[in-house]
Amino acid sequence: MVFASGVSSADCVKNARGKTVCSGGQSAAAANPKTGNAAVANKNQNGVTTTQTNSGSRAKTKNGKGVAQGPNGKTCAKGKYEEGCTK
Repeated sequence: MVFASGVSSADCVKNARGKTVCSGGQSAAAANPKTGNAAVANKNQNGVTTTQTNSGSRAKTKNGKGVAQGPNGKTCAKGKYEEGCTK
C-alpha cells in the first residue's frame, strides 16, 4: 500500500466493506484489496482537494464543485449552475 505524504499506517483503518482508509489531516489514502483500486487525496491551503487514482484519473474539488479528468481523456466539470463532460 502506498501512503500519502504525512499519513502513516497508524492512521489507517479497515472499514466494514474491507477497504483500507488512511487519513492524516490534509491528506488521505484509500485502497480496496478486492478490486486493487486505490486513491490518494490532498487538500491545499485554499481548500482545494486533489484526488489521484491508480487508474490515472484526477479530480480537483472544492465546496461541491470541481473538474475531473479520466485516463481516457474525458473531462467533466460541475459548477454552481451547470455540469457536463467533453472528450
